[in-house]
Amino acid sequence: MAILQDMANALIAGNADEVTNLTNQALAADIAPGTIIKDGFIPGMAVIGERFKNNEIYVPEVLIAARAMHAGLSIVKPLLSEAEAKDRLGTVCIGTVKGDLHDIGKNLVAMMLEGAGFEVIDLGVDVAPEKFIDAIKEHSATHVALSALLTTTMVTMKQTVQALKDAGLKDSVKVMVGGAPVTQSFADEIGADGYAPDSSTAVDVAKQLIGAG
Repeated sequence: MAILQDMANALIAGNADEVTNLTNQALAADIAPGTIIKDGFIPGMAVIGERFKNNEIYVPEVLIAARAMHAGLSIVKPLLSEAEAKDRLGTVCIGTVKGDLHDIGKNLVAMMLEGAGFEVIDLGVDVAPEKFIDAIKEHSATHVALSALLTTTMVTMKQTVQALKDAGLKDSVKVMVGGAPVTQSFADEIGADGYAPDSSTAVDVAKQLIGAG
């Protein structure tokens, strides 16, 4: 559908006003909110993710594209029917772990996951293990994504994974970790299900963990 392709192109270009206009036009043409997300926003963000992964664009361009996507999402999300909402790939509770206030990387991952079709619950920074657990229960999360930029807060990732085990949630939610000092070997050591070095890879990992990749 031409209007949805135009929407994807406007998102790629970071044109929030055009995405807003096209979203309203699509709704006026009786295109379902879920279709707008699936065939307009997601393909556009997929292009952004691929370009970012290939170093063809950088963080500022991703943020501008994500802002354009959110301009459209803010219109259609309240209109999603219960059935359409269930078509989302999964629900991710994401946050920077307790003791760490860095959020740029976490924000990028959240935007890319949302652009890929996940429902994202952003818990912010300095998130204690108990807050992750409460959010997972409240939102029936399929994934939890833990971010850390400081080596001193990596231990909190381990504590959070242990808290999930103690709460009996570890088998029902996929744990993803990331951040500058985090490695695959550390992820394996603490019992995380997935590790991603960047936001585009995080989308691939999140999909693979639920067999959607």
